[in-house]
Amino acid sequence: MGTPAEPRPVRFFVSIIYQENGQMNEIENNLVSLFGKILSRTNPSPFLHTRYYEREMGPGLLRYFLLFEPLRTREELPSIKLKTNEYEKNASIKDKRIINIDPGYITLEHVILATTKGYTHRVYLGKGIYADLTLIYKGGSFESLPWTYPDYGSPEMISILNRWREEYKTDLRVGFLKENRLA
Repeated sequence: MGTPAEPRPVRFFVSIIYQENGQMNEIENNLVSLFGKILSRTNPSPFLHTRYYEREMGPGLLRYFLLFEPLRTREELPSIKLKTNEYEKNASIKDKRIINIDPGYITLEHVILATTKGYTHRVYLGKGIYADLTLIYKGGSFESLPWTYPDYGSPEMISILNRWREEYKTDLRVGFLKENRLA
């Protein structure tokens, strides 16, 4: 019989898809208030992986990622997704989003995204939010799954997430050493 234990904390990140004229300073300030200090960011680049968001947000979308410093509990994901949805709604113009914020987290074993849409590989967490198992860590790298969004399965994105995983792994070790020195 296994013994229940608290899982390790996780490292949260967000994907931000937006129009160049978006309210990015205000959005980032809100995200820092929600998550804490920004540890890393990618450069904005054209979002060309799907046209899904163009219907609502228009053409010429850009995307970047923010990684946040403090390690947090994975149980916070539903509340975080609801809060980022609120930020999207508050920034909307005439009931149309001008920004899409998708939170997720990294662990040693996988990458999880939050979504409001259920599917076979998505586990219900509560509050109308599901966990999307997006990538798994196997053989020294994150790997795509049959349902992984193509952009998350791209070599560039996997490289970024592998680097962020190594930083997370180091932070877990540092936290473990601090805890054991205090004990």
